Amino acid sequence: MSLVNRSQGEKLFDGINVAIILIFTCIILYPLLYVVLASFSNPAELYENPLLIWPRGFNVESYRLVFENPDIWTGFRNSILYTFVGTFTNILMTVLAAYPLSRRDFFGRGFFTFVFTFTMFFSGGLIPMYLVNQSIGIVGSMWALILPGAISVFNMIIMRTYFQTRIPRELEESAFMDGCNDIKLLMKVVLPLSAPIIAVMVLFYGVGHWNNYFDALIYLSDRNQFPLQLFLREILVKEEMENMLQSASDTGYADRMLAKEGLKYAVVVVSALPLLILYPLLSKFFEKGILVGSIKG
Repeated sequence: MSLVNRSQGEKLFDGINVAIILIFTCIILYPLLYVVLASFSNPAELYENPLLIWPRGFNVESYRLVFENPDIWTGFRNSILYTFVGTFTNILMTVLAAYPLSRRDFFGRGFFTFVFTFTMFFSGGLIPMYLVNQSIGIVGSMWALILPGAISVFNMIIMRTYFQTRIPRELEESAFMDGCNDIKLLMKVVLPLSAPIIAVMVLFYGVGHWNNYFDALIYLSDRNQFPLQLFLREILVKEEMENMLQSASDTGYADRMLAKEGLKYAVVVVSALPLLILYPLLSKFFEKGILVGSIKG
């Protein structure tokens, strides 16, 4: 219980703040809730009354169709592989870049920081990037989705700042006096104390890899290598246009389009489910890691 007696005006101010936060929370959460409810609803009833606060005509037919589609499982397998390998590569490269730049005695620290920062604002563009990837022979493989973005300068700066501000200098000096070199200091002191920022980086990079479809659209042509988001794009965009072109002579078009609406929502839920499961596990690190890492540049 608070020991401070609050005036009526302060209580009214708090109540207004809580009401505004609740309104914005509902505005933010309702689209996600709507997609989940629509995925469990009867498409015909959803079409007649689209406003939902509970599933209309509960059914799981859309999810049955999703999980019977072999492309969905292929996309899941590829997305998990790309996300796992890509995130591991990102974390490794980010740590290896951030740690030297966080050391005050690193020769040329200012110059290398400038070089990294320069690439954050100026890049070669899509076509030069494609030509480089083609010349090194990674077009058509998963490495075209991973290696060009192996390190994010923005994330590297956040991790460097975390190393500079959260690892006590006295602890580093003690480790050196006990015989540690830079590699042992990184592995046995710095990384064990950096769980919050590593968790934040895993979330940033992992979400980026999971949702990425543009690079796959550019660099991959074999359907067996497509990530889930590319199959999702086909369902949401490409096939819809094809069906629209057939509508004039297809008497079952209306029923198929209604079923397809439910299928869209189910695919969106299935594709977002891994992130919805992962985020609560990392959320306790998220606020601490991102705030500490971004306080000082």
